[in-house]
Amino acid sequence: MIDIQLTGLVKEFEVGKRILDGFSLQIDQGERVGLLGRNGAGKTTIFRMMTGQVDPDEGTVSIAPGKRLGLISQIPVYPEGYTVRDVLDTAFAPLHAMEAELADLAAKMADGDDPGVLARYDKLTAAFEAGGGYDTETRLNKVCNGLGIGDGMRSRPFDALSGGEKTRINLARLILEDTDILLLDEPTNHLDLNATEWLESYLERFKGTVLAISHDRWFLDKVVKRVAEIQDGRAELYSGNYSFYVEEKERRYQERLKQYEKEQAKIAQLEAAAEQMRLWAFKGNDKQYRRAINMERRIERMRTTDKPTRERKLATRFGEREFHGDEALVVTELKKSFGARTLFDHINLEVAGGERIALLGDNGTGKSTFIKLIMGEEAPDSGSIYLGPSIRIGYLPQIIHFDRPDRNLVDTMLYAQNCSTQEARDRLAAFKFRGEDVFKQVSALSGGEQSRLRLCMLMDSRINLLILDEPTNHLDIDSREWIEEAVEEYGGNLLFVSHDRYFIEKFATRVWMLENGQITDFHGTYGEFRAFRERQDQLKNAKAPAVESEKPKEDKPRRAGGTKELEKQVRAAERAVEKAEVRLDELAQEAEEAASDYLKLQDVYAERERLEDELAHLYGEWERLAAELEDARGS
Repeated sequence: MIDIQLTGLVKEFEVGKRILDGFSLQIDQGERVGLLGRNGAGKTTIFRMMTGQVDPDEGTVSIAPGKRLGLISQIPVYPEGYTVRDVLDTAFAPLHAMEAELADLAAKMADGDDPGVLARYDKLTAAFEAGGGYDTETRLNKVCNGLGIGDGMRSRPFDALSGGEKTRINLARLILEDTDILLLDEPTNHLDLNATEWLESYLERFKGTVLAISHDRWFLDKVVKRVAEIQDGRAELYSGNYSFYVEEKERRYQERLKQYEKEQAKIAQLEAAAEQMRLWAFKGNDKQYRRAINMERRIERMRTTDKPTRERKLATRFGEREFHGDEALVVTELKKSFGARTLFDHINLEVAGGERIALLGDNGTGKSTFIKLIMGEEAPDSGSIYLGPSIRIGYLPQIIHFDRPDRNLVDTMLYAQNCSTQEARDRLAAFKFRGEDVFKQVSALSGGEQSRLRLCMLMDSRINLLILDEPTNHLDIDSREWIEEAVEEYGGNLLFVSHDRYFIEKFATRVWMLENGQITDFHGTYGEFRAFRERQDQLKNAKAPAVESEKPKEDKPRRAGGTKELEKQVRAAERAVEKAEVRLDELAQEAEEAASDYLKLQDVYAERERLEDELAHLYGEWERLAAELEDARGS
């Protein structure tokens, strides 16, 4: 059954500039489709057409009859004074209406025995129960816990929330409504890692249809099974997740390039032949002249294929300053509080030269504050931060600020950098600011464009400690890849805050996890850190005290073979656990080696997940046998 049918969509907001030019896409019930395209390609416009906010100039939008459509980025207006809890409760409006009617029917039944009232009450009770009317609180708590919406936030006025917080609440509301078709417009932008992973697991279980706009490549790999990319206003379709899309797009490019080169070679051959025929025609051979004309017409018909193109690679890199000394950064007994709330305390860290560190943690744990302490923008309550004498910092903050946002891009570069006008334009062009764009005021740029401009300005700085606070926020995939290319070429120290797991996995060789006021310092990649945390969780679960049987000890059945047989089985269980742990360590190494091979990385992660499930079972068996052995020895 078709849930969404988009046919021949055309839209232009400026005369002669079509954003969509015949866009067509069919999505069947239960499909998960990623909608890709650079910023401004028309992705959000398509969503607005589907919700009726924008009409296409041409073409049709069809949604399956009776299907409920939910758009994450579209935040409804609620009555003044509504709290977050009130907003979330709107998801249960049909159930609340049933509950009110049930109360009225119960009152009527108390006054008499009307068969019609009794029949209606029975029917409505069954519908209320089937719709989950008796477990709304459980569902609400489950979703709120997954998305990090605590009790404190639920009591806050909805109007007082930030845009990101409102988006998160709206996502929770739509999940609680159990919508048939979910339109996700950058759903992970305002979620921390834990909430993003919860959303991914929810979408795995979701039985409806999903169409997602996202620049989160890890999310796309986990969630979508098909990709539709907007290219020149039309849909280019790929039957796989993001990793498949990357490989298939490159294959198609190479195929088109070979076809183009083959055609060009043929055209060159025909042009030479036509030229020779014209020379013969000058000698009075009319037949050769006609053949030359026909051949030239054939050549013109062959010139219809344009040379395939792709985005230019970043044509610049960070200027680097040589690092001297043993320590780049030393943090000693660091503490920071705001009022009665302590963000972190007793933080001790040491960074050597060339390390690449990801600072991770949930929203609100103090990651950006920690960065500001290093930059000297905040003062610690106690403790100290030492930077090596040769350290020079390049800093890309989460919220970009320019001293003179009224200046255009060229003037901003000229005032900030020691360069000529041509050099400024060349550097801006390397970051895709070309033509008339370089004369825009900085204040007219989007958040992503301002990040790109600040990064462009950083490129000329001679630095050896690069600090990035959410560097890929608001950037499309192409822009994220430009930043990654620049960071990949950079050889100095790197400290970054990010929720972009693709970025983290690619660059982190050390992880600082900030939680519960402390920093867990893990030397290894993000994949290795995840495996380490999962093993920790499994050990906790395996070592959790089991509920003791209420039967007297002497009533427990004795295992045949006595303690010797149990000792043998315990040793076998220990060997099985050790073997599985060794293989997990090997998989962590394989994941690091396959970081750029998306398909192989998926195979490694699949084996790791299977092995971790097996290891959890082995831990449980080992614990059980060890407990039985202790009992046997004590009896």
